[in-house]
Amino acid sequence: MKKYRGFTLIELLVVIAIIGLLSTLAVVALNNARAKSRDAKRVSDMKQFQTALELYFNDENTYPTNAEIAFSDGASLTGPTSLLIYMQKMPTEVTPADGACTDTNNPYTYNALGTGTGNMSSYELNFCLGNDTGGVNSGPNTAGPGGIE
Repeated sequence: MKKYRGFTLIELLVVIAIIGLLSTLAVVALNNARAKSRDAKRVSDMKQFQTALELYFNDENTYPTNAEIAFSDGASLTGPTSLLIYMQKMPTEVTPADGACTDTNNPYTYNALGTGTGNMSSYELNFCLGNDTGGVNSGPNTAGPGGIE
């Protein structure tokens, strides 16, 4: 009787199962990395916008009003010319919303605080993180002149 060389059906099934398990683990790790990347971009967007607002405040001695700033899909700032010097485009919300964030609390918002149209002494930037990132807790967050709270 002649003995054939090769793999048995069970050996092939075991190898296919191992490859399937490894590819599943790789996809899960990739999705986690993408979620962390989205949160890092959200924090980076807020810090960049805070810097532009502080530079504007140094020049104008006030923050822009709510009417002068509107977050929208990468549109140019509608605000004063001097703010356009510091930031050409508004940051856009990073999608999809992750973790504690939903479509309703994920968008970036700006709220000027002050006692009149020309006297904005503070501001709030609202955004949401899906996971803890860079010392910032997950969920809805607020950034102001003192940093991210």
